[in-house]
Amino acid sequence: MKLLYAEDERLLSEAVVDILTYHNYIVDAVYNGEEAYDYAVAGDYDGIILDIMMPKRDGIDVLVALRKNGCKTPILLLTAKTQIDDRIRGLDAGADDYLPKPFDMGELLARVRAMLRRREEFHPDLLSFGDLTLNIQSGTLSCGKTEFVLPKQEYRLMEQLMINHTIFLSSQDLLIKAWGYDATTDLNSVWLYISYLRKRLVTMNSHVEIVSKRNIGYRLEMSL
Repeated sequence: MKLLYAEDERLLSEAVVDILTYHNYIVDAVYNGEEAYDYAVAGDYDGIILDIMMPKRDGIDVLVALRKNGCKTPILLLTAKTQIDDRIRGLDAGADDYLPKPFDMGELLARVRAMLRRREEFHPDLLSFGDLTLNIQSGTLSCGKTEFVLPKQEYRLMEQLMINHTIFLSSQDLLIKAWGYDATTDLNSVWLYISYLRKRLVTMNSHVEIVSKRNIGYRLEMSL
């Protein structure tokens, strides 16, 4: 799951990003309203978290502009406890939920999970392809009676391959989807983790293979 998080308080942003990343979310962090709007329009996000009080453009202005632009991505607003009017305006403008600041990290995670469950395009907790099942909540990959809790980056890569199993994803697509737009790594990491997953599937005696097509990309297929 990929999130956009807009918050101008750097220390808070770093703490929230660490928590979300630990729980297997991919997070792009931005620090003002203009960046929030630009990233939201250009990116493919499952959910957006917007602080209302931001420089250059406040969160409600960004929210209104996104909804006018046809953006249907679920949006959670972060508001100060005294900003009752802003909460009302935000919900009326198309926010899916709000969370008063300061907030408990556990409650933030619960709000994010609830927001994502209400998405127009719902992704179930279990993804399946062939004889494989991937549990999104635990990061466990199962084949018959064999299962592994995948390391974070293997999980993110497998999640994208299973969600998009009908199409080939290029190395660049996988880098963006599994590492994020601001990733400091390169395509070598994609190739490395593809090899890890291939070995994992062999160890599990799965009939699923990660096939590649030269200059096109990768996808999952069932072996004969």
